[in-house]
Amino acid sequence: MKDIEIARSTKLKNINSIVKKAEISEEFIEQFGKYKAKISNRLTDTLEEKKDANLILVTSINPTPLGEGKTTIAIGLADALNRLNKKAILALREPSLGPVFGIKGGATGGGYAQVAPMEEINLHFTGDIHAITTANNLLAAIIDNHIFYGNALKFKKVIWKRCVDLNDRALRKIEIGLSKEKNMKPREDGFDISVASEIMAIFCLAKDLKDLKRRIGNIIVGFNEENQPIRAKDLKAEGALTVLLKEAFNPNVVQTLEHNLAIIHGGPFANIAHGCNSIVATKMALKLGDYVVTEAGFGADLGAEKFVDIKCRKAGLKPKVAVCVATLKALKYHGGLNVEDCTKENLEALEKGTENLLKHIKNLRDEMGLNVIVAINKYTNDTDKEIKLLEKILKEKNIELSLAEVWEKGGAGAIDLAEKVVKLAKQDNSFKYIYNTEDSLKEKIEKVAKKVYGAEGVEYSETAEKDLEYFERLGYRDFPVCIAKTQYSFSDDAKNLLCDKPFKIHISEVILKTGAEFIVVKTGKIFTMPGLPKVPAAEQIDLDEKGNIVGIF
Repeated sequence: MKDIEIARSTKLKNINSIVKKAEISEEFIEQFGKYKAKISNRLTDTLEEKKDANLILVTSINPTPLGEGKTTIAIGLADALNRLNKKAILALREPSLGPVFGIKGGATGGGYAQVAPMEEINLHFTGDIHAITTANNLLAAIIDNHIFYGNALKFKKVIWKRCVDLNDRALRKIEIGLSKEKNMKPREDGFDISVASEIMAIFCLAKDLKDLKRRIGNIIVGFNEENQPIRAKDLKAEGALTVLLKEAFNPNVVQTLEHNLAIIHGGPFANIAHGCNSIVATKMALKLGDYVVTEAGFGADLGAEKFVDIKCRKAGLKPKVAVCVATLKALKYHGGLNVEDCTKENLEALEKGTENLLKHIKNLRDEMGLNVIVAINKYTNDTDKEIKLLEKILKEKNIELSLAEVWEKGGAGAIDLAEKVVKLAKQDNSFKYIYNTEDSLKEKIEKVAKKVYGAEGVEYSETAEKDLEYFERLGYRDFPVCIAKTQYSFSDDAKNLLCDKPFKIHISEVILKTGAEFIVVKTGKIFTMPGLPKVPAAEQIDLDEKGNIVGIF
């Protein structure tokens, strides 16, 4: 059966019964139909005295075209923990329409480890990303309107882009203001995808509505004739944007196919943004359960590093365990095989590809100080010889391994993983950041590049070099760095999978995000507006004769 058929064949419970089981009072619930709801952020304030749950991070090796099933494992693990009578809550990101209609075709897990209603979550959900898109574009309209009516703030350069939650490469560079109206000045502009917008980052990092408004007001939208920053609050825009985001800022709750609570809120990409769900959602989850299972986007070199250095630092979070997800197919791909050969037994390629996994584990365990377990998302064509080889390699490195079969069995397929996670969570760890707040911006970039990516050094464009110096002069040395890099490789070259020769990280551009309170560092050929693949998933998505959605994976 396909994922959508499995999801549709499962009888969901009314969301009221799901939140009631989590001991959430009705006064905090706003239902969106039978199976979705928003929970007021006021709930977390009432639980302030309650001890935080154990925070479990699910991450992975560098992704491949074969898929690793990180979200599927996260959902299956939460279900398995609940089967062990541990009160476990999921805290995940919202899917973006970009990858839903692009490569992925859906991002709500798979098989019997899914969150539901999957079609609604994958599409418009509760409208949060639309609200973020609208807020972003209202700010753009206010800027251009201000310039049209005399430009009192003396804008010389506008740096704020519009956004849309779709992959549309034609919008990377555009020209606007072509109506030839009086005072309308044409200029080059461009679009980002909504999940790379600074509004999305702020939405996910703000601790409350007051903090949300403050951060929005601090956004730098351009520079004046004296090269001084112009901020959103100079345009009196922060109030209206906060109003647009007010309802969206309350976390969304849905259920797994095993009727366990899942909080899904916020959705920045990890290759071009910081890759974590909202702080308000995670903090709410930590007060509702004994275990919170969350994930960070793409591989641990991106998602986990940003989870630690940006989200945990900002929110004061301390994860207990990291689960690193891989498949034998993906490991063989990293070992040099073509996609079509990865389902065949090949011990040599597996051993070679395991180097990618071991590097991620080293980062998680040695550089971030986390207790780590490897979860292999098991397939029927995985052979005993391959499994025994991987077990041997990991045992020699004193690394826990669990074979998970959550796609086929749901939570029952991750009982071993759940038991080992519980055991690891009881052990002390030495959680730490990759760099210190007081490090210079260059030192932060170079520590991530060398420690996490394994690069021998960093090369900066002339513009990036000057801008980093300028940002420090403005007083932003203490900001963390959010490195925008390909997800497919430790290097900034998507084709360099093995990274077995010395390489450098090439910094093309750095962008100051004073609302999000981090510096975006763009490497190699990275775009903040993705494009569709040659055969987009959109070609398969349709309605059948009964009006049911089909083609979402």
